[in-house]
Formats: sequence, structure tokens, C-alpha cells
Amino acid sequence: MQELDQKKTIDLLNAIMEFELAGVVRYTHYSLMVTGPNRIPIVAFFKAQASESLLHAEQVGEILTGLDGHPSLKIAQMEETYKHSVKDILTESLSHEKNALDLYKNLLETVTNASIYLEEFARNMIGQEEMHNLELKKMLRDFS
Repeated sequence: MQELDQKKTIDLLNAIMEFELAGVVRYTHYSLMVTGPNRIPIVAFFKAQASESLLHAEQVGEILTGLDGHPSLKIAQMEETYKHSVKDILTESLSHEKNALDLYKNLLETVTNASIYLEEFARNMIGQEEMHNLELKKMLRDFS
């Protein structure tokens, strides 16, 4: 086992936490903007995504403080496109999920062979993010 790069891990966990908190805002916004005949199931989907992003932020924050880190009060930068068709929202969501996947993969690279717990956490999160990517791709199929 190698030694955990504490500073790099804490910085990465803070970036992930900020990104997950931005997801709460993003998905809440999307849930409010959906219109059309499929509104109800899509709103439920986005509300669930917002709740899951908050849960992920809380989990990351617990690990962060366990490593003597200080959780950021910021959220990751978000841009408002003012495009709110279901296709646009799902496309933006897919982009967000791909970025989340990259962050968790960076975490895995950083903690590999230094912390089994953090490796397993990162792998689990990567699995969840990959599943979200697949789900969003399926949801976008009808629009192509």
C-alpha cells in the first residue's frame, strides 16, 4: 500500500462535492421547467436525481471531514442555456453526468493502492454514474 495523498484527495473530494451540489440545483431547475405530455414521469426523474445528488454530496462531505478536510460552501459553476425542451434538458443532463463520471474516475486514480475504502467508494460511484449515463442515453433515443 502506498500513502494517501491527503491534500490531492481532499481537493478532489471538494470538487466532487461542489459538483454534486450543483447537480441539486441543476436537477431541481430542470424539474420545474419540464412541460408537455410526459411531464409527470420526467419531473419525478429529475426530482430523484436532485435528491441523489444531495445524498452524494453528503457522503463525500462525510469522507472529506473524516480526512480532516473542510467542505466547501461553493457549488460548481453552471451555465443557464435557457433551452428547456425535454431533449435539451436531457442532453445537458448527460453532459453533467459524464463530467461527474470523470471526477469519480480521477478520485479512483488518486486513491488506488492507498485506501481500499476510498477505492470501493469511488468504484461504487463510478458504477452509479455509468448507470445514469446509460439511462439518459436511452431517454434521448426517441429524439434522434
